[in-house]
Amino acid sequence: MAASFYALSSRATTWMLLSTLASSFLMAASAGNFYNDVDIIWGQEKVEILNNGNDLTLNLDKSGGSGFQSKNEYQFGKIDMQIKLVPGNSAGTVTAYYLSSKGANWDEIDFEFLGNVTGEPYTLHTNVFSQGNGDRERQFHLWFDPTTDFHTYSILWNPKRVIFYADDVPIREFKNLEYLGIPFPKKQPMRIYSSLWNADSWATQGGRIKIDWKYAPFTASYSNFTADACIWAFGASSCDTNSPYSNSNSKTKVWLRHELDIAKKRKMRWVEKNHMVYDYCKDHKRFPHGPPLECSVDNN
Repeated sequence: MAASFYALSSRATTWMLLSTLASSFLMAASAGNFYNDVDIIWGQEKVEILNNGNDLTLNLDKSGGSGFQSKNEYQFGKIDMQIKLVPGNSAGTVTAYYLSSKGANWDEIDFEFLGNVTGEPYTLHTNVFSQGNGDRERQFHLWFDPTTDFHTYSILWNPKRVIFYADDVPIREFKNLEYLGIPFPKKQPMRIYSSLWNADSWATQGGRIKIDWKYAPFTASYSNFTADACIWAFGASSCDTNSPYSNSNSKTKVWLRHELDIAKKRKMRWVEKNHMVYDYCKDHKRFPHGPPLECSVDNN
């Protein structure tokens, strides 16, 4: 009788713990509070969390930069972050905002904002890694000044595609073409990372223009972070309805099946035509024997 009681008590305790975890996962996914949602991993003294956790700033000076990561790992989701980039002479600085897993065969989905001298545009650098392989860079000059106000940069990641957005305008789509033997990032959970750092060896005009430290400290500002995503923990996804800590029915996650409609594709074509400044698929010097396989099929 005592053994049965303790077994029941143990199971009850386990389910209460899982229930508590489920609640915390749901809150972390929806609260959008930097105190609750991120850990400072670099340059703690150069990070400020403001306005009761709604805003965050990263700083870079001659002694180093700063960065944070999400407390949770995710496997698929719609991630939104409002960012106001370093104003003025930002040459040599990089503000990075990306999803990444760990290990030698990591997956990664990148936004990197490459600074420039005053009056010259930022370069928005995008890339997709799968199983440790990237080399899929596309770069853009934005149609707005990203330093005067906050703008929303989003990553939509589902089993069939990755879509990059700037203010809800799609700028790039990378489709799952595994049927052609092209790896796609779908098997590894990833955290959100962001950092502000010194990359003047390559970031601005191929490294020809260095950071001018008289303008330091350089500051990037963040606000309204949201992650409507499947949280990964204990080897399972919170979108799996069979999981004991499932926080929602995956059928309600519209982004899991999302694809661009005709209007959104037209907007993306406009961005490609008017604002894309580098496309790896068209770099004949880099790929003298022809572009990578995904470039020869419809990957947009």
